[in-house]
Amino acid sequence: MPLTLYQRDDCHLCDLALDILAHARIPEFESVFIDGDDALEARYGIRIPVLHRSDTGAELDWPFDAGAVTAFLHR
Repeated sequence: MPLTLYQRDDCHLCDLALDILAHARIPEFESVFIDGDDALEARYGIRIPVLHRSDTGAELDWPFDAGAVTAFLHR
């Protein structure tokens, strides 16, 4: 299932989210930085980091941990 992590440059919470995804052993995901994209900033500006599943359109907003990521992937 294709995953996208929406994030910002110089975002401490985004760095934590990356660590959690590594801990949850998520092998592949795309990182999309919303900085400078008006549409993405309007959608995700205060929600980032956000993990998005392109197969279902489901999104997991911060805060999340490895258990929440695993549950999100098995929905």
